[in-house]
Amino acid sequence: MPESHPLVVAITPLVDRLNAELVDPAEAARDDVTLEWDGEPVVAVRLPAAQPGASASGRTSGRAVGAAPDRAVDGGVQSLLAAVAEELGGPLRELSRHDKQRAVLLLESRGAFEYRKSAEIVAEALGVTRFTVYNYLNRAR
Repeated sequence: MPESHPLVVAITPLVDRLNAELVDPAEAARDDVTLEWDGEPVVAVRLPAAQPGASASGRTSGRAVGAAPDRAVDGGVQSLLAAVAEELGGPLRELSRHDKQRAVLLLESRGAFEYRKSAEIVAEALGVTRFTVYNYLNRAR
């Protein structure tokens, strides 16, 4: 894996932030996301909690390489929620309305809403409805 490749250099901060791991594409497992440059595999990203060929439950994942992440496989939304809760100083359910709105904006800026069913997961963590989460997002726009 060429550590000085521009793609590797560009994604390393994101991979670190996600607590993911860069692996050689030749050693990529089924759940790893292989990234290409000019049609050639350069690096694969192994998301947290993803073991080669197995989901968090230990079953083989049916997710194709490059498909949208599934929260059961990598815990992505949950780790983002934990980071935002720590940043805002407490459990998300106990935040004021203003801070819950801020939490939603932070989560959006970090890509939390790219995951399947993320609005439901965020709503549950905040102790609000999915409709409220969408309202917070719309107000900011």
